[in-house]
Amino acid sequence: MESIFSKMPVNQCSSFFDFIYQTRPELTPAVRWGSEGNASASVDDMQRYVLSQLSHGTTVLAVKYDKGVVIVGDRRAVEGYQVASRRMEKVFKTDSHSAIAIAGAAGPCLEMAKLFGIELEHYEKLDGVPLSCEGKANRLGQMVKANLPMVLQGLIVIPLFVGFDLKQQQGRIFKYDVTGGKYEETDYHAVGSGGKDARVTIKERFRKNLSQTEVIALALQALLSAAEEDVGTGGPDPFRGIYPTIKIIDAQGVRDVEESDVASECDRLARSRSEQES
Repeated sequence: MESIFSKMPVNQCSSFFDFIYQTRPELTPAVRWGSEGNASASVDDMQRYVLSQLSHGTTVLAVKYDKGVVIVGDRRAVEGYQVASRRMEKVFKTDSHSAIAIAGAAGPCLEMAKLFGIELEHYEKLDGVPLSCEGKANRLGQMVKANLPMVLQGLIVIPLFVGFDLKQQQGRIFKYDVTGGKYEETDYHAVGSGGKDARVTIKERFRKNLSQTEVIALALQALLSAAEEDVGTGGPDPFRGIYPTIKIIDAQGVRDVEESDVASECDRLARSRSEQES
């Protein structure tokens, strides 16, 4: 798949992803995770085997509030019907004012998230200025498009990108399809196996200009609802001390919500639900 930068001299290319694509294509996720195939096995058999051995990340979501945006991810990864990991990180800071969350085949997802962070840093060092929020979203779309050969093998990577637009002074949420199509959501979005259940919960309770505290509570409520309906989505696990990952992105930058605060809010939501059901 030819990149839009493929005809540029390597030393003039401000895209680290395209630099790798030109100079060391074997290091790109599409090649590293692709398979040459086995002549003795059918394509369907190969795909079922590969997918059964891969860990998959599940539900991530983002919700805007009056001063920025909150992005949340559960911690569970699954292999078929088994839990592969209970402590997987799915939400990553990509630069000072943006973050990415991933759902799909865990290995390619993690590589794309890390490569995207390097891509933004590489651009800023070469050009002397950071990309705009829209520019970052477009670059991620190009990377998702380059992943299309893996999608055809069942190795789907679906990112959720959020950033604070310093020009517009507001948080922004971008979703993608498997072909690299980029779409901006005005208020919220959720992807992954529990994404539909999370979106339903947010839709019922969302309103404009929520405070930071309110939107964190809403995001956790949506993730709890998804965990109740979707076996692949992990809810809070007080016994093991495992709680969802939450990052806040606003004019001050990207910062984590302390795990103790997440635990307290999860306990409050659990007590509230228990009181409603009694």
